[in-house]
Amino acid sequence: MATQEIYIRNATETEARGPFSAQQVADLAEAGQVDGETLIYDAGTEQWVALNTNAELMAVVFPEKRKLALKAKEIKTLNKPDATSKPITVNEMLAAAEGRTDDTKDKRDPEQAMARAAKIGMLAAMAALLVAAAGEALPAVEALTTMDTAKMMQQPLVFLGIVDLALAVLLGLGMSTIYPIVRFRAALGLGLIGFMFYAEGLTIPLAQVAAGSIGLYLCTVVVSLVPAIVAAVAAVGGMGTLAWYLLSH
Repeated sequence: MATQEIYIRNATETEARGPFSAQQVADLAEAGQVDGETLIYDAGTEQWVALNTNAELMAVVFPEKRKLALKAKEIKTLNKPDATSKPITVNEMLAAAEGRTDDTKDKRDPEQAMARAAKIGMLAAMAALLVAAAGEALPAVEALTTMDTAKMMQQPLVFLGIVDLALAVLLGLGMSTIYPIVRFRAALGLGLIGFMFYAEGLTIPLAQVAAGSIGLYLCTVVVSLVPAIVAAVAAVGGMGTLAWYLLSH
């Protein structure tokens, strides 16, 4: 349970968040962002189920706590009204809660930063797969439109292009559960296309496919903002320049 990858979403949402560990889900519950009705993805049944249907995970996320009885005690405040202080607006309160003020910028919710990094990774992976699909499939567009199997077999990258397009569409629908397939695609692309360029002694496109594939892989695993941006630039930049090379040769 401690090492399980958990994806969550609310019933009204279509986009999943994750992967999280059980302890991270517990931290989200502590912050009020997860409750028993939150949906989790059950890999065994390939269905979204309510968190409260998983007794083992519920025990980790919502552990029983001992109730402490406290005696009532009069608390004397040291705060005194200051006529020179201006009132705090609602916008200022929200900005402070989100860590967007000078006093609270070092207290930002790490879960928000993780969610932002995951969003960047998903968008970058989708964009990288789209440009990769264009570079792989467009040179064989005539074979695709005529469904000429013989011509398609002469340009085998067209099949990888079809897979890349399908993965990009699924990511566009918010299906982060296909990340393991995207990682396999990144490794396959580096091994297959990379070997082709290596065998032909083409170092520049080899570097492009290496940058794009490694960046694509990292887009699905990093949850920190700066690494996510670096992975996004590598994925989109590498796949984009590789597509340009494939289309121009």
